[in-house]
Amino acid sequence: MRSENRGFFRRVSVYRACRYKVFACSLCGQSTIENFWGWLKGKLKNQGTLHEDVRLYFDTEIPASKATTTEKGHGRIETREYYLETEIDWLWQKSDWVGLNAIGMVKSKVFEKDSLREESRYFITSLTSIETFAKAVRAHWGIENSLHYCLYVTFKEDASRTRKDNSPENFSVIRRIALNILMQFPAKMSLARKRRKCQYDADFMAEVLLSAF
Repeated sequence: MRSENRGFFRRVSVYRACRYKVFACSLCGQSTIENFWGWLKGKLKNQGTLHEDVRLYFDTEIPASKATTTEKGHGRIETREYYLETEIDWLWQKSDWVGLNAIGMVKSKVFEKDSLREESRYFITSLTSIETFAKAVRAHWGIENSLHYCLYVTFKEDASRTRKDNSPENFSVIRRIALNILMQFPAKMSLARKRRKCQYDADFMAEVLLSAF
């Protein structure tokens, strides 16, 4: 059962990432960005040794592609270095992910108030262009930030006491699916109100669920 749960979580993760098609993401009113087709996944630490394998590669090898961006504003300067490697036949987890074509890394340096903050993040992706990868990463961060806010406000995710086995991962997936369904339902009411109405109105809940199919 535990391995089945992991497989379900992995398939849903890929499904969610694939829904970035043409960046048509409605999460928390996220604006639409064009010219993108594929999937991108970060936060690899909960994927066994995948995070460490990708990190070790970028620590010891020179990736095939690199791009750099610099943004200034609000008293801060942020420089991001994007790295992408498509020669990944050595990655034994490759067959676990549908359409996995590359691994990526982003190094960010933020200068703010005479201080420097550095961070590295790692990704797997179906993308093979460094320019598209850079755009996808920026959109990914914006979507994730908005998503976390919605989950916190509407589902009180941070207050969840679910801890046993794979329950945290499974409930996290379920919350995100529920959030997507609620956001797509056209009723003129807040997400929190839609959720509350689903709790006490079975007919309304059925209408919301059927709208997703």
